[in-house]
Amino acid sequence: MMLLNDNDNSKYLINREVSWIKFNDRVLAQANDQRHPLLERARFLSITQKNLDEWFMVRLASIHQMAQLHLQTREPTGLTPPEELDVISAAAGAQLRKQHSLYARSLVPMLAKDNINILEISELESSQFDWLAKYFKQEIFPILTPMADDGTRPFPFLANDSLNLGIRLVATAAKKKGKTEHYAFIQVPKNLQRVIKLPVGKVQAYVLIEDVIRVFINLLFNDYSVQEVAAFHILRDMELGIAEEDSPNLLKEVQTQLKKRERGQVIRLVAEKQMSKKLERHLQKALPLNKRRIYRVSGPVDLAFLDTLIKQVQRPELMYTPFNAKLDKTLMGSGIFKTIADHDVILQHPYDDFAPVVNLINQAADDPNTMAIKMTLYRVSDHSPIVAALGRAAEAGKQVTTLVEVKARFDEENNVRWAEELEKQGVHVIYGLPNLKVHSKMTLIIRKEAAGIKRYIHVGTGNYNDVTARLYTDISLFTANDDLADDLTQIFNYLTGYFAPENLKMAYISPNGIADRLSQLIDAEAQAQTNGKTSGIWIKANSLNDTDIIDHLISASQAGVPIHLLIRGIETLRPDIKAMTSKIKVHSIIGRFLEHSRIYRFANNGTPLTYISSADLMPRNLYRRVELLVPITDPKCESQIAEIFETMWADTVNMWKMKSDGSYLRHSKRRRRVDSQALFMGQEFVDDKFAEKFVGDK
Repeated sequence: MMLLNDNDNSKYLINREVSWIKFNDRVLAQANDQRHPLLERARFLSITQKNLDEWFMVRLASIHQMAQLHLQTREPTGLTPPEELDVISAAAGAQLRKQHSLYARSLVPMLAKDNINILEISELESSQFDWLAKYFKQEIFPILTPMADDGTRPFPFLANDSLNLGIRLVATAAKKKGKTEHYAFIQVPKNLQRVIKLPVGKVQAYVLIEDVIRVFINLLFNDYSVQEVAAFHILRDMELGIAEEDSPNLLKEVQTQLKKRERGQVIRLVAEKQMSKKLERHLQKALPLNKRRIYRVSGPVDLAFLDTLIKQVQRPELMYTPFNAKLDKTLMGSGIFKTIADHDVILQHPYDDFAPVVNLINQAADDPNTMAIKMTLYRVSDHSPIVAALGRAAEAGKQVTTLVEVKARFDEENNVRWAEELEKQGVHVIYGLPNLKVHSKMTLIIRKEAAGIKRYIHVGTGNYNDVTARLYTDISLFTANDDLADDLTQIFNYLTGYFAPENLKMAYISPNGIADRLSQLIDAEAQAQTNGKTSGIWIKANSLNDTDIIDHLISASQAGVPIHLLIRGIETLRPDIKAMTSKIKVHSIIGRFLEHSRIYRFANNGTPLTYISSADLMPRNLYRRVELLVPITDPKCESQIAEIFETMWADTVNMWKMKSDGSYLRHSKRRRRVDSQALFMGQEFVDDKFAEKFVGDK
């Protein structure tokens, strides 16, 4: 097997962070794609802003820390931390400029054509300005707190992800008059709406709160002349540094670190292009901040406000047409246990309704025959019906054990709250494992039936979140398979106590177990191809950057195995390199729904082996998390998974093809239109042969 080494990595790999930025570029392209309704295009732009913010707070912050520590480690393509910072900082800056260019040159004019006018204060009609003046005095002025920065009042603390105004001024009163400049800052309160809809005027106008404060800024500074007002947005290092081995109480340690994280080092400042060098230097020194972490943009410094605009506009005709998810009624009500006992069931969300998953937990909670419920929770909604059902089950006297991963990034506070609430209701709550995140999504229900104890299972590729289940594509498996139930019993004992799973019959878990199994399966395909047997590998995941898995894939490609990779986001393996990766094809699907399901399928000489998993092909998933990989053994379900993959692979509408240099090429408009997401929704059938092959006589 060919192994990657420091000398030849760059031939076959691209940098992980560069690959992620390319993914966000593909999302950004949706904001400029006329096939999406106008407000959905605005939402895509907002998503890219939030994606980039999170990337700065976590990924770039980590690399910045390594550079500050002068670590000489090299990432897989050979870059040192300072070199990597230079490369990705430039790429991130270019993406910021593209975002704002698209906003100003395309989105704002198109919104205006539909009478959604995002205006400067100077563009308002007199009646609108008068209304705004009253609104400012009544609703905004009382809440604002101007904070001086001088010898007696130090530079104020500015929160993470905050919108701020920097003010430069000079005294005008006779006794204070002089040339000395002063600085003050206003942090725009997050409980004030960023977008203000004006109820008067001939056109429907919307203005941004920072522009409103700016125009009335003199009301906040008596006896001073304002020389400059500039908006800026800051992000801080939001990595959660938890010394788990030294912490006797993980929950309290997470709560402590959440407070500390809010005061992390400033990692990025986005400022209006017109901000003066004087104000920039003052901020750079006071925060303090490396100059290359400062970015200038034309227009609003934080485009995430577009989400607020969409909610205020309320124009359904400018958004996606709602669709009705398919609902398997045999999985609703108390009959769900009979259905699962009879046969395995596969659901593909959001095309299949998430309601059966919620119903399973509800029925288990209320069914007098249920003896125990065991479940892992990684991310749940703010008003989770599943959490409510677990609490209800515990209060009814059932044995309920839930692992709530309190280290789930950016969901820590929500999960801590739910963990504490569940404990109050009598649920046995586990907060995770030392030095490992539990990312697996599994439920085990134990019922006492006439024939004896019966166990029911749900395993998913996505979270137990009823809100994101309408937006993310994921796969659910319902089964009562005894061998898998035995495995999950072992795995839950591992999560809750001192137990090492061994001799699992069907399931594989990380750390290590999933990587080992996938490597074996990939190598088996290479051997089959060498022996002249049928071979093939089909993988759908969110990310691929584990170099060990990449080694095995390259070797399989060299052996001649056809490899189809559907990787939505980070993908660091270069395909189509002669004699090395020429058998590897990589597609990325970006569309209305976020592709989130993970499928691993292998030809196995004509008798395919198919798995679903919570794990992506990343080191963190394979070696630093508890993940689950389970086989699909029911022939009908296996065929269903195969059809899902083939339909997505044939997509020409949402698909991007990765080239050997790491860039992505959009589908050709001259090719037949195949929209896999629309097909799954039942909204579009195109190309008669394709429709006949995949959707039968529908």
